Order: sequence, then C-alpha cells, then structure tokens
Amino acid sequence: MDALLILAGLLLILVGLVLLVMRGFATSLLWGWACLLPPLTLLFIVRHWRHAKQALGCCALGMIPLIVGLAVMAGQDPQRLEAIIGLQWLQPEQPASGELDIQLHGQLNGEPFAPQEGELIDGVLSLREGQDFFARRELSIRGLPVGADGLRLDVLPDDPGQLPEIELSWLLPDQDLPEARQLKGGYTLHLDLRPEEPNHLVGEFHLVLPAQFQTTLTGKVELFRNGLRYQQGKLDRTVDSRDTLSYLITDYLQRRFATRDVQLAPLPLHDVTTGSLALDVQARVGGQEQRLPVRLSKHPQLGWRIDDDRFPELSRKDDSAPSAAAAKPVVSPPPMQLDARPELTLARLIAEPARYLNQSMRLFSEKGSAVQGQFAGVDEQGQLVLRQRLNGSGEARFTIAPADVVHVERIDE
Repeated sequence: MDALLILAGLLLILVGLVLLVMRGFATSLLWGWACLLPPLTLLFIVRHWRHAKQALGCCALGMIPLIVGLAVMAGQDPQRLEAIIGLQWLQPEQPASGELDIQLHGQLNGEPFAPQEGELIDGVLSLREGQDFFARRELSIRGLPVGADGLRLDVLPDDPGQLPEIELSWLLPDQDLPEARQLKGGYTLHLDLRPEEPNHLVGEFHLVLPAQFQTTLTGKVELFRNGLRYQQGKLDRTVDSRDTLSYLITDYLQRRFATRDVQLAPLPLHDVTTGSLALDVQARVGGQEQRLPVRLSKHPQLGWRIDDDRFPELSRKDDSAPSAAAAKPVVSPPPMQLDARPELTLARLIAEPARYLNQSMRLFSEKGSAVQGQFAGVDEQGQLVLRQRLNGSGEARFTIAPADVVHVERIDE
C-alpha cells in the first residue's frame, strides 16, 4: 500500500511538470525551453501564474499521497525508507558484510526470503534476514551432525527416528515480538556442506516443508562455522565473541610455552562486551595441566589483546620440539594468585544485581564523593541501594542513581 501511494504521488507530480512545460511552449517557444530549467521555471510561474496554476495544482495533489506513503513506510519499515532515501538501490548488490555469498531461491512463510547472515555452530544452522535484534525472517535447524569434513544429510518426509528440528520465525511490521513455528518431521531436507578456509561451510541447501508452512528454499549457502571473523585474511580482533578470546589465548599460550601442543579448556562464562576481562584459564600444554590468570583488554581500533604479552612469534623449529619452559608447569604461589571473581563494573552490577547482594562495595560519584556499604539491590526507581550498620542498633540506607556513578569498587572484608 505504501509503495502504491508513493508511486501515485510521483506520477501526479510528473504529470504536473509535463503540463507546466506544455503551458510554457503554448505561451512562446522561448518560455517553453525556459521551463526545462528549474531557475527559469520559477520565473515563468511568477510571470504567467494564470497559465501555470493548474500544473502546480496537479503537483500539489501529487504531494499528498507521496507524503502519506512515505509516512506509512517510515512506520512499518524504516530500513527500507532509509535505503530509498540514501539511494542504496542504485548500488550493486554485494554479499552481506562482504564475506558471505548466500544464493537461495524460494520463500519462507509465503514471503521471499533473502538471508544476509548464516552460521552453523554447535549443530545449529541459522539463516537470518535483517540486521535488527529480532530478525525480519529467520530459519533455524537444530541437531545437525557436523563433522571435521563438513556435513552431508538427506531427510525425507517418511523417515523415522529423531530428526533435526526446524524452526521458522518472522516479525510482522506491527508486532514487537516475532512469531515462530516448529517442525520435527514430515519435511524434505538436503545438505551438502564442505569446509573452506578460514572458517566457512559452503555447499548445497534444499528444504521443502509441508504446504501449510509455505516454505521452500533451494540454492547455495555459505555459513560461518564459528564465532571468528576475518578482514583481508587476518583475524578481526574487534569482534566480541568467546571464539575470538579463545583464539587469542591459545596463540598466547603457544608463544609463551613455545609449543603448538596447547589444548584450551572452555572459557568461563563472562560478558565479552565489556572493555576488559580477568580470566582464570585452564589448558593442557605439552601434556601437562596448566592453570594461570590471563587479563584481556579491548582497544577501540585494534580490538582485543592480552595484557603483558611480550612473547615473540613461534618459529618453525619450535613447532616440533617444545622448549624446556613448556616441560615445567607454571604454578603461581598462593599469595600471588589473582582474584578469580569477575571484575565488578557498573554495567555488571545493574545487569545482575542479585549476584552481588550483601557484598561490601564503594560507589564513587561524579562529584568525587564516595558511598560505602553492603549492596542491597536496585529499588523501584532504578537506583542503587547501599546499607551501613550504625554503631547502635540500626542501619542507614543510601540510594544513588546509576547515572551519577563513575566507578564501582569491591571491598574485601
């Protein structure tokens, strides 16, 4: 509907402009040519208003459906309006993020489906259309048996047993949350994916769901197989993912112990969107268990890096024979061990207030003052609450708005 209103408005404006030029030529040949030049067109309208007013009226009528159509589009699909105003439709189509080449034909829930993002991680294949938090349309297939040599799978509607679970979701323009449908059998699926460097899976994709789902997709897909991203063949360190941190820590341990024989244990769960992390890393290095603290920080341009990393690149000679340093486990003496607890920040305190209840801490305000006490949670107004025990039989409670807090410090008792 919005496209029809915009098109009707543009056609009326075009008719009005053509009529204005015709009125100019009807006045004189010179005025006709002058109407083709915008500055002189205004002069013709002023000098010959009686002849030009009908053409201007047609243009004014065209502005009404044009403005209404743009307003409707802005409310239903602002990304589409931004693309039209920014003349993005004149630019040649490119794969999303300049990395993935997804060529799928068909529909999802009866609508054309053109995903820009795709991944197959931990047995879950996901194809997304749209860059918002909720995808405009998304297809997920769970329980896929991915191996080191890729994935080849064929499923028919009558196949028995436990099959991969398929989930469809779509977000309508007037809805805040997407709708979803799940299917555990009765579909046709063909996957033939092979690994490609650095971290892609490429191959054929064919999916046909029962008629009531109105979903049929076929073509070629290119998917990420982990959370790493690359720019011009080099790791993009600015990406906030656990795979990025695991890659950096593994490389750090290989250079620190001068050996490629490093098996990193799964990293503990942390909020990777913060600017710094303090991790207690466990790894098997040269056949021996190691446990050591690692601190990471994120530079705005350079991305994630490991603090105090002074170890050189690993040479080829070091690949085959671990050095003597690798044979000796590094055991930090108990007095020097770092606090394994996650660093306390204002963002983490607001996001997980229940985790820090009754812990002693100190809050510093913008004015330089500090409030110390035991954390009592967040009140109904969203303010942080600290309580202090008085000398007598009672306690005092302090509240401070998160916007006034510049630093949070844990107090070990």
